[in-house]
Amino acid sequence: MENTQGKTTVSPEVLTTIARLSALGVPGVSRLAPVSGGVNRLFKRGAGEGVRIETEENTVYIDMHLILHENVNIREVSRNVQQNVTRAIQEMVGMDVGYINIHIEDIDYADGEA
Repeated sequence: MENTQGKTTVSPEVLTTIARLSALGVPGVSRLAPVSGGVNRLFKRGAGEGVRIETEENTVYIDMHLILHENVNIREVSRNVQQNVTRAIQEMVGMDVGYINIHIEDIDYADGEA
């Protein structure tokens, strides 16, 4: 087998997509909340999609803004999102995860009885 030299780079958009889809796959997560713009938007990618990602060396730092379904255990859902996203980033991209901060922005109530 030939040993080919080269490197693979992964764009922040790919990391954002992996994090978003991994979070949405967790039971109890309804959708992602849009993150407000402002100054930080210039420096952090994916801000509009409910995910903010920063990378340093081979480590990813993530803030996720979620809207959950009603009647779920917030702590449990948050922990499951952290585990799911961490596993996906490590397995698919091979990067380390420094932290995943979960921000619960709202709860979706059935029949719009907010």
